[in-house]
Amino acid sequence: MAEMNQNKNDSLNKKKVNWKFCLSQLMTFVKPYRLKLGLALFMVFVANITFALNPTVEGMITTQLAEDAEAIIKGTEGAYVHFNILFQIMAVLGILYLIKTISQLITAIFLTDAIQQTMHDIRAALQKKIQLLPVRYFDDRAFGDVLSTVTNDVDTLSNALQQTLQRVFSAVLTFIFVIIMMLRINPLMTVIALIIIPLSLLITRFFVSRSQKLFDLQQQTLGELNGTITEMYGGFNEVILYNKQEDAVNRFKDVNNRMCGASFKAQFMSSMISPFISLVTYLTIGIIAVVGCFFVIGGTLTVGNLQAFIRYIWQINDPLSQISQLSAQVQSSFSAMHRIFELLNEEEEVQKGTVAVDKEKIKGNVTFEHVQFGYEDDKILMKDVSFTAKQGQMVALVGPTGAGKTTLMNLLLRFYDVKGGSIKIDGIDIRDMDREDLRSLFSLVLQDTWLFSGTIGDNIRYGRLNARKDEVVDAAKMANVHHFIQTLGHGYDSMINEEANNISQGEKQLLTIARAVLKDPQILILDEATSSVDTRLEKMLQDAMQKVMQGRTSFVIAHRLSTIRNADLILVIENGDIVEQGTHESLLAKKGFYEKLYNSQFASKQEKNAVS
Repeated sequence: MAEMNQNKNDSLNKKKVNWKFCLSQLMTFVKPYRLKLGLALFMVFVANITFALNPTVEGMITTQLAEDAEAIIKGTEGAYVHFNILFQIMAVLGILYLIKTISQLITAIFLTDAIQQTMHDIRAALQKKIQLLPVRYFDDRAFGDVLSTVTNDVDTLSNALQQTLQRVFSAVLTFIFVIIMMLRINPLMTVIALIIIPLSLLITRFFVSRSQKLFDLQQQTLGELNGTITEMYGGFNEVILYNKQEDAVNRFKDVNNRMCGASFKAQFMSSMISPFISLVTYLTIGIIAVVGCFFVIGGTLTVGNLQAFIRYIWQINDPLSQISQLSAQVQSSFSAMHRIFELLNEEEEVQKGTVAVDKEKIKGNVTFEHVQFGYEDDKILMKDVSFTAKQGQMVALVGPTGAGKTTLMNLLLRFYDVKGGSIKIDGIDIRDMDREDLRSLFSLVLQDTWLFSGTIGDNIRYGRLNARKDEVVDAAKMANVHHFIQTLGHGYDSMINEEANNISQGEKQLLTIARAVLKDPQILILDEATSSVDTRLEKMLQDAMQKVMQGRTSFVIAHRLSTIRNADLILVIENGDIVEQGTHESLLAKKGFYEKLYNSQFASKQEKNAVS
């Protein structure tokens, strides 16, 4: 386990963030709000001009007081403290402070609006992108990792932009304005003070180059941590049932420890920047204080200007310290951006086709012609699958677990594309159809039900959003779930909670079947749809499904062979290929693989009856 985790960490460390790529991608989302952002940054410009003027104006007060005090000490005739001049300088200083405060307020309003609108668009783009990604993308990634990109990474980017954009831009402007003001006071002292800059840049570069990889690892490990948590709590009942609580805790502890280690290393390395820059600043101030005193004694520099100059050194230190303090957030944001835009640039499914399909004219004839398929190019699961399902026929798919029954239906739905051969509906290759048009022909009922938080009526209406209330009720009656709904306090307006655990598994299955009925599809796929209901309910469901399948092509994946005796065509699948096909009677007469499957189930049933 330790070796595997180390290999994973090594691979994560090798991933490099492309800063230019991230910024160019971000700008496409910022562009619609560039006017608001521009106004916000202009007000930052105004605020920093006033900020750069403040030390000089403050120094004028010190200089005036020093001159007045010197005149009074020397006994100069008429010497006094010029309060009128001091009040004028203080008034100017107050105006500068007021302008700076108003500018910062306007900046906060427009910058926040622009950033949050940008984050809104990024979240919307991610959601849209996820709908267009192929199923294969999610086969290779943990759900929690994708969820972490949509939530944690976007939040990381949002917080970084909100807290760092203004401060970084302000730091750059402060640096420029302060250098100008320092040169105005004393060029020689300015040259001495500028030693702080290359030293600070070297310090920052040294630590940033080593900490960026650590921040990349931190974001990647965070995604892994979310994936682990999602998986553990998704199977919470099974963890308890099999007494695997300790294993689950140990697994979480392993990921959590790696997350803690990665975060500590990243934060520690980035936090070293500020203390070293402060050390350089203190040494510079000491040198300037000594040199400046000689200029003051020589009469070439006023006390107020020396005071202002030292303040300016702190103002240089301030942007450098801010950037160093924000380096952790900046690096985290680039790691988050890399994951976000990497997802947004993933290859999408081709949605558009070359043949226009009129749903109303589709009859539902399905043909597999020498289909070949494998999840990996070098591992072919299906070598030569051919069969024809005619309009209105019920086609049953049987075979051992993992034989490829569900995969066959996934190919029909174009969740995956065939490697060879073709699949046609009414003679049209499904690869020539729009995916939306193709999937509008199907209703799919899976063994694993999916319901969302909302009313029962809305969950059924998900099959056809514009359906009337009476159509929803008819679909529920067809699925034999209407009586159950009526027993609830609010009927079709009864709420299903977020986990959908306030109704039984069998009732969930019936609701998903009602949803499929409401869609009124040309082709119906039932993947172990009756596995979660009891025998009595299964009989009622079978009767209802006979009505639903009337006139429609239906594919039924079933382990209970007793439920598909009346199928028009039974496909027996083993190791990805069809080994037998025919009706129930004809397949039994062949005394082949199907007969063995059927007899094994029949024998098991007889044994259970004998025991009871």
